[in-house]
Amino acid sequence: MKAGIHPEYADCEVACACGEKFTTRATVKEIHVEICSKCHPYYTGKQKLVDTAGRIEKFQRRYKKKETAAAQ
Repeated sequence: MKAGIHPEYADCEVACACGEKFTTRATVKEIHVEICSKCHPYYTGKQKLVDTAGRIEKFQRRYKKKETAAAQ
C-alpha cells in the first residue's frame, strides 16, 4: 500500500437509538444508528416500528381519510 493516501483507521464508538453502545474500528470516531443487532426484528423475533420523520403517522392519517370517505 502507498504511504500517506489512506485515512486513519482507529477505534470507533457506535451508539444505537435503543441505548446499546459498542466499540469497533472505522475512519470516524462516532457512529449513530437507529437499529442495531440488539433491537433489530430479525435478531429479536419481535416487530418494531421505526418512525422516521413521522412516516407512520402520515400513513395512518392518509388511511383514516380514505376509510372515512369510503364509509360515506
